[in-house]
Amino acid sequence: MNQMHRDGRVQLGKTDLTIPPLGIGTWAWGDKMLWGFGKGYGEADLRGAFNASLERGLDFFDTAEVYGSGRSEQFMGQFLVADRREVVVATKFMPFPWRLRRDSLIEALKRSLARLGLERVDLYQIHWPFPPVSIETWMASMADAVQAGLTRAVGVSNYNVDQMHRAHAALARYGIPLASNQVQYSLLHRHPERNGLLQTCDDLGVTLIAYSPLAQGLLSDKYGPDNPPPGLRGRRLGRTRLAEIQPLVALLGEIGEAHGCKTAAQVALNWTMCKGSVPIPGAKNASQARENAGALGWRMSHDEVAALDAASNRIDSKSRPVASDS
Repeated sequence: MNQMHRDGRVQLGKTDLTIPPLGIGTWAWGDKMLWGFGKGYGEADLRGAFNASLERGLDFFDTAEVYGSGRSEQFMGQFLVADRREVVVATKFMPFPWRLRRDSLIEALKRSLARLGLERVDLYQIHWPFPPVSIETWMASMADAVQAGLTRAVGVSNYNVDQMHRAHAALARYGIPLASNQVQYSLLHRHPERNGLLQTCDDLGVTLIAYSPLAQGLLSDKYGPDNPPPGLRGRRLGRTRLAEIQPLVALLGEIGEAHGCKTAAQVALNWTMCKGSVPIPGAKNASQARENAGALGWRMSHDEVAALDAASNRIDSKSRPVASDS
């Protein structure tokens, strides 16, 4: 379970970094293929999301070198230069199969830092546990990055229990804690609970960062069988899947009403925090950023969490899952 400080922040793993209990994911910043950047939202909207988040104390932003082919990092860098407020920045290294040398990670990190306009990043993560390079080799390179002052903390993403144990043990040889494991986690994707990952994070003192905590908008009460998500997201789902989740979305709304008219999305985010994770919902504009912040400052009861668990369990587990990335 995340250690809460008096100021309402949580400790990132066993590092000296603290972050808010909820961060902001920037997968959609500059991404045209899945999120449709440039069609309905643009740079000004992203700047609004950045500013609105900081105004509400949400200063933890997660990006990656592959988001928008680097544009997400570039936007973040532009906003950081213009604002100058303290921000906790996390980004990721993609272990493409042609990146075979240990120093490929340092080279990629330096390119990310150039796009971000930073001398070091707060949290650097391995995006996926892809072969052929071993987990131990990449952790050794992460240790190089820490020792070179290029990152303050080390995390992983999409690692299973065994892979996380290996990363944790490899970093320990250098006296470096594994700060986080960023995985898909929501009421529609509860694998971290069921495969032991959430418990293992707690046992090892690793923060579980939950990406797609709103199941790419499906838990926001914006979509239904007759109103699917736009573009590729909607085509991947279908009417049956959207119909199946409506009872769960309705329950989210009912619980929200009991907590001062909180939205379904805010309740879904609060659920992930009640489970001990740090969710990083996306924010493409100021309105979404403000809604994200409304998930803080209150907490569901044990019975309400249990009711959502039960409603989630009733959804056919064989239904096609939402797209996965981080």
